[in-house]
Amino acid sequence: MKKVLLVAVCLGFLVLQGCGSKVSVPPMSHPDTSGWQNLFAADLSDAIYPEGIWTVSDGVLTASEDQCIWSKKDYNNFIVDLEFKTADGTNSGVIVYCTDTKNWIPNSVEVQIADDFSEKWAKADKTWQCGAIFGHLGAKKSAVKKPGQWNRYTVTCKDKMIYVLLNGEMVTEMDMALWTSGKKNPDGTDIPSWLSNAFATLPTHGHIGFQGKHAGAPIYFRNIKIMEIE
Repeated sequence: MKKVLLVAVCLGFLVLQGCGSKVSVPPMSHPDTSGWQNLFAADLSDAIYPEGIWTVSDGVLTASEDQCIWSKKDYNNFIVDLEFKTADGTNSGVIVYCTDTKNWIPNSVEVQIADDFSEKWAKADKTWQCGAIFGHLGAKKSAVKKPGQWNRYTVTCKDKMIYVLLNGEMVTEMDMALWTSGKKNPDGTDIPSWLSNAFATLPTHGHIGFQGKHAGAPIYFRNIKIMEIE
């Protein structure tokens, strides 16, 4: 039986092998997810969400209000891969390590989704723009496409390390252990007051979620796949 987990010492990362394909951890390019599990069932029967808010049509998930949808399952180390499409002014996010879905904002990590082409988000702090770890770490570059086009995210969460691959670019790499304060980032900038829990103290497991229609602008998701890792 082939080993599922191989250590690629010379490259300094892990390689997972299965279904005839290999995936580095973190992936340096968007992986082949054809053998991965869907995060949500087609009828959302394995999701937690407010009734009447989230709907699926032709494989596209969207919300009519600013309410989140969550996986029922609690995930530890994993890679979640998905596509998203913004509209004019979209502000949404992929939420990981959430241990309290009713009070998720200080008890999770949000990978920001934003329409960086809109004036509001183009002028916003880098930690509020697409690809950022919201309020904590800006993306190295803006790689989001214009509204109406599909984007691809591959988000890797392994213990306290979070990696964000957006449209083929590794835009964000975070070591949560460095965020020992709930008020100041390591570079001395302020953390929004509503994000009061230091990332270094957050559990590295929890529900995976998606933010809904925030500030009046819709968000669309499809092809949401997950692979658990060691």
